[in-house]
Amino acid sequence: MRITTIGATVAAVAVLASPVASGPAPATLAAPTVPVASVASVASVASEPARAASVHGEARISYIESIHDDIRFTIHAEQTPFTRPMPPTAPEGLSTDARGTLKFSHTRGEVTGWAEAKVDCLVTSGRTATLTAVVTKSNVEEPGARLGISVQQGGKGEPGRLGFSWGVVNVDPENVDENGQLVRPRAGSCMAPAPFTTVIKGGFKVVHAEITKSPAQPETAIPRD
Repeated sequence: MRITTIGATVAAVAVLASPVASGPAPATLAAPTVPVASVASVASVASEPARAASVHGEARISYIESIHDDIRFTIHAEQTPFTRPMPPTAPEGLSTDARGTLKFSHTRGEVTGWAEAKVDCLVTSGRTATLTAVVTKSNVEEPGARLGISVQQGGKGEPGRLGFSWGVVNVDPENVDENGQLVRPRAGSCMAPAPFTTVIKGGFKVVHAEITKSPAQPETAIPRD
């Protein structure tokens, strides 16, 4: 897919994707140095399932290259560690495996480019997250293309932010087509730029969770002489 700055021209809209809580503890657990209430609280916490990283929300963004256009993103993604096997390197999958949906649209005048994609990777840090999704339906992007998205949840009077892996980023100067035009490289899983646009309507909720350690791999026997 040829690279075009998102919304730079009306034609660019047509190739948008190249530019969008506790009870009492048993008496036998009581001890002079451990209060009963504390033991009960620990037991309650231990029984709670681990929190999963996630991103949910929808927003309209302001993008400097298409300042008057209507550009919107909807994201519903949740981390599901080790659910996408990749033999032989990662037979159990990755700790950043995820599921969910990504939708975006870019409207200029009466022309709208749009895409729907399935989330395959998600990683978070505080109020920030990066995710990737593989296109399933679109009038501007090829099915199977992977899109990278970054999200920063707004807070303390600051707006949310969002970044995307096309338009002004993800450029390989040596990757050109037969006409010498730049071709956008494929985005790797969870690869996305910093959130460089501003949310002007709506927003996103980011739930952070530390990534899970990969399962131990079986040891390979060392051959003897």
